[in-house]
Amino acid sequence: MRFANGVERDYERLLSNHQAVIIAPMLDDDRVILAQEYAAGTDDYQWSLPKGKLDPGEDYATAANRELQEEIGYAAGELILLKNMAQSPNYMQHSTQLVLARKLYPQSAQGDEPEPLNTQIISLSELESVCQWPDFNEARSIAALFLVRAYLQGRG
Repeated sequence: MRFANGVERDYERLLSNHQAVIIAPMLDDDRVILAQEYAAGTDDYQWSLPKGKLDPGEDYATAANRELQEEIGYAAGELILLKNMAQSPNYMQHSTQLVLARKLYPQSAQGDEPEPLNTQIISLSELESVCQWPDFNEARSIAALFLVRAYLQGRG
């Protein structure tokens, strides 16, 4: 890459262009459902928002509703796209769409998880405390919940 000032740099990029969703499933304007699943990168169980990649031909809404059904046993009557989030834009193209899910109703689907996932309801009013849990440290989920809380409080 040659910059406007004449400086040249070589950059390495991961060329996968995976698209994903991370979903904030809201029972009301304060309570959100987390899922606990095994995280191979840390070799431990972690709490996070439901998430997953878009399958071929899916848009964000279809993928979000599918992931909700597979991971927490709910579908959503209302899906709102809040933000496109890049994980590491300095070296990869991968992005995740943050989706707010409301009007939840019970509905499940078979997913690709090797075991059923545990769920837990947390309160956005206690988000700072939840962020201190040692097994809740997935950065996308933390950022997403702060964005969702700001949106729901009319600041987003």
